[in-house]
Amino acid sequence: MKASRIAAVGAVAGVAVLTLSAPAFAHVSVQPEGEAAKGGYAVVNFKVPNERDNASTTKLEVTFPTDHPLASVMPQPVDGWDVKVTKSKLDKPLEMHGKKIDEAVTKVTWTADGDGIEPGFFQKFPVSVGTLPEDADELVFKALQTYSNKEVVRWIEVPKEDQEEPDFPAPVLALAEASADGHAHGTSDGEAEDAKSDENTEDASAETTAAADSEDAGGTDTTARVLGIVGIVVGAAGVAYGVLAGRRRADA
Repeated sequence: MKASRIAAVGAVAGVAVLTLSAPAFAHVSVQPEGEAAKGGYAVVNFKVPNERDNASTTKLEVTFPTDHPLASVMPQPVDGWDVKVTKSKLDKPLEMHGKKIDEAVTKVTWTADGDGIEPGFFQKFPVSVGTLPEDADELVFKALQTYSNKEVVRWIEVPKEDQEEPDFPAPVLALAEASADGHAHGTSDGEAEDAKSDENTEDASAETTAAADSEDAGGTDTTARVLGIVGIVVGAAGVAYGVLAGRRRADA
């Protein structure tokens, strides 16, 4: 009985570890290089992990906010991907560097011209954006991820404060406060901002394609897999111990 109980406990422990090590899948997200300050410019990366074992990601569509339209949106070319920028007329024109802007980017679409993002990999899509709104703390970018098997995953659910993260959360860009002098990145000169964006974009090009064992990709997914393996080993060890103990008693 004792050996049987030990075996059962080991098996239950293994299952428990597997259950606890299965967090929400990685999803399409957006992060700035450095910080995205209100009233300024930033280079942001849309990070797209491939969650399927039998299909590649071949298309990404990102919808830009219309409640806080961005007058300047410039995607960086990504090897192996075609990019299309969609603009729409604004109900209320914007003013940028003394000029009236009556349209803004409402969608950016990346389409793979090859294999796309294969299983076990992720891809970053850098975009220079500005000027960022001064009257908002975050921007929501809804995204559609299309796989080679025609499956479409809609990352469009807006996370809400004090609530659990939805199953398919939309990418959210947190905005930092402007510097003490009231200017983002220490300057209000548009040309200086664009130069800084170009510099950041060049830095981003070195890391747009990475293997799954890179440091950035090795967070949640790797931890879940390691914990899962540990759980299996613990459960198997408990079962094996129970079987061996039972045989010894039978031989005795």
